[in-house]
Amino acid sequence: MMAKQRVLTREDIAHRLARISGHAASLKRLWEEERDYDDMLIQIAAVRAALDQVARAILEQHLQQSIQEAVTRSDPDGAIRDLKNALDRFV
Repeated sequence: MMAKQRVLTREDIAHRLARISGHAASLKRLWEEERDYDDMLIQIAAVRAALDQVARAILEQHLQQSIQEAVTRSDPDGAIRDLKNALDRFV
C-alpha cells in the first residue's frame, strides 16, 4: 500500500522556494569562486529536484482548485481544458 503524500501548504511552498533561492545563490557563488565543476553540477541537480517537487505541488493545487470550480459550475469541459493547459505549462 502506498503512503499518502501530505499536501503542501502555501507556507510549505514558500519555504521550499526560499531554500531553492539559497541553493541558486550558492551555485552563483561557486561559479564566481571558480570552484570545482562537480560541486556546481551537484548543486544544479539539487535545485532541479527541488524545483520539480515544488512544481508538482503547485500543479496539484492548481488542478484541485480547477476541478472544484468546474464541478461547482457543472463544466467538465472547462476542467479538461484547464488540465490540458496546466500540463502544457508544466511538461
